[in-house]
Amino acid sequence: MHVDHYRLREQPFLMTPDARLFYPSAGHSRAYAHLTYGLAQREGFVIVTGEVGAGKTTLIERLCSELDPAAFVVARIATSQVEGDDLLRLVADAFHVPSDGSKASILRGLSETLRASADAGDGGGEGGRRHLLIVDEAQALPPSALEELRMLSNITDGSRALLQTLLLGQPQLRRIIASPDLDQLRQRVLASYHLGGLTRDETHAYVEHRMRAVGWDGWPSWESGALELEEDLGAGLEGGEPYRAAFGRGPRARPLQETLDDLSERLDALERLTSQRERVFSQLMSLFSEMQGRHR
Repeated sequence: MHVDHYRLREQPFLMTPDARLFYPSAGHSRAYAHLTYGLAQREGFVIVTGEVGAGKTTLIERLCSELDPAAFVVARIATSQVEGDDLLRLVADAFHVPSDGSKASILRGLSETLRASADAGDGGGEGGRRHLLIVDEAQALPPSALEELRMLSNITDGSRALLQTLLLGQPQLRRIIASPDLDQLRQRVLASYHLGGLTRDETHAYVEHRMRAVGWDGWPSWESGALELEEDLGAGLEGGEPYRAAFGRGPRARPLQETLDDLSERLDALERLTSQRERVFSQLMSLFSEMQGRHR
């Protein structure tokens, strides 16, 4: 009803990501630059993280809309907590490779498909079509599944890598990748970017961008106060605390965010130290057991 009344072509703020409505904020433009740089390297992993609603999926929709289908075979999977073997079958299905049978047969089928496609057609002057795997919600993957993705990156044809992977996920993905158990995967990350929230000015520009994209011509007009949601979203907070302070926006939230970032870094360091100590303890126990066996 409002679409017709205001002479808009369609709804401007649907939840479904739409590449046509992509808004190139400073952060999203930098993230896009990281993606294009990573793709230009033709191998390895590119990682983009951000909170729910930060625009990761819309960013990828924009990227996919600009990829030449004659040069790229793109497969996308949204993961849940699947182990390595199940993820391998999901990847095979996404590339239209038979996913039944043993792990060895699936890997063989993937290798043959990637090589055949790379040797056919025009892939931008360096062989045939390139294969790009996009994994969404990657923070839900256990280390075994992430390690399986690393193993897939080993599929090559001479000096050419035949598969490149984009990992999208929430902020905890960065902590997972930092795990000592994933050192080899981390070494293959070519570019990584974290999408933050929009600034106040960018939020205003974003709303206007979305409106103009569906036909808005300035009517209805609104004052800037119509775009500030603190009063509505902050209702009911104890002591009348402003929304931006409670939910991490604005200057009052900056020290809290810096504190949280610092705590996150310390936790990562503690996790690495704990893992190292566990490995040393395990080695000492093995050595102690061997010594006991010799004295019996």
